[in-house]
Parts: sequence; C-alpha cells; structure tokens
Amino acid sequence: MASNRVAVIDYGMGNLHSVASALEHVAPDAEVLISADKKVIESADHVIFPGVGAIRDCMAEIRRLGFDQLVPEIIASGKPVLGICVGMQALMQHSEENGGIECLSQLEGQVKFFGQDLHDEQGTHLKVPHMGWNQVGQLRDHPMWQGIEDGSRFYFVHSYYVSAERQDEVVGRCHYGVDFDVALSHNNLFAVQFHPEKSHTAGLQLLKNFVGWNGRV
Repeated sequence: MASNRVAVIDYGMGNLHSVASALEHVAPDAEVLISADKKVIESADHVIFPGVGAIRDCMAEIRRLGFDQLVPEIIASGKPVLGICVGMQALMQHSEENGGIECLSQLEGQVKFFGQDLHDEQGTHLKVPHMGWNQVGQLRDHPMWQGIEDGSRFYFVHSYYVSAERQDEVVGRCHYGVDFDVALSHNNLFAVQFHPEKSHTAGLQLLKNFVGWNGRV
C-alpha cells in the first residue's frame, strides 16, 4: 500500500491523464488514482479538482455526479485539496460565463470575462482567450510556493478570470490587460488558474509541493 494516495476527481471535464502523469513523475512513491468513485476520493490523502471547458457543462456534471456535495465535504475534512483551471473557477461563488452560472461557493469571489476589447498599456489589442506563458507574482509565502521563484512563468488557457473577494486569500496574481487572481489559499484548499501539469519546472515543483503538503499554512 502506498503511503500517500492522491485522487484526481474525474467528472469528464479535465486533462486528467496529463495531471496524473505529472504527479507520478514528481511523486513516484504516491498512488495516483483518477476516479469518479466517491469512496475512492474520500479515502485519498490528497485530492485534485481539475477542469477544462465551459463552466456550465462542468457544473452540470459536478452536480449530476454529486460532487457539489462531495467536494465541500472533502475540503471541510481538512485534507489538502488543489483546484486547477476551471476547477478553481468552480470553487468560486459565481461565473459570468454562459450567461451566469452559480458555482460551489467554497471561495468568495466572482469569475469575470476578459472581454473582447482587451488592450495592454501600450494600446496593443490582446487576444482572448489568454493562452500561453505568463509570470505569476507571489503575494505572500506559502508551502505551495516552496522552491518556486517569485515571477516564475506558468501556462494559461482561459477567457475568464477570478476576482477574489478576500484579498488575504490571494497568494498569486498575474497581469494580462488587467490584474487578476491566479492562486488562492484558504486553510487546506489551494487553487490555481494556470495548468501546473503543462508548466514545466515550476509547475512540476508546485505539484510536488502539493503531494508533500499537510494542508497547513
């Protein structure tokens, strides 16, 4: 039996195998499980809540499978939980996407559209979705930032961004036409907008940190 079980929640809306492969690379002694089975997820020591695609479809599947109850229960249990991309957005209160979608309200704040008329400080039009590498500024120390330099670049693919209500929960911020919150921390919950599994050295370090994290700040 592996000493550390990591469950990647499978609701059909995430780059699950890339996440699992990255985890197996950084934590070869861990048991990595991609699962939609409530009992398997509950038995894990660490839980990852991923997501890609439209929030309406994600939330529909999350609710259909009962994960709208399971995810808050896992968070309340004190186990380390990592939200990734749309998984992060689903943890917020509300998203503007698809005409407005109510989310899981595990973190306070809104998910907003970058807009079609987005420009940088020089007036250059910026493409939406925000796709590619961008620097992440670390707003405060956190065990998940261990071994990752402030300003490290991570890989993004998104048209909507998080605007957190509680600034004390924001531990990472990025700029693309506007400043937006890309890493949030609340007790044993850590959530990121970028894709650590696609972010080379910095992303792999973050996943390694997660597998070794006890959920305390």
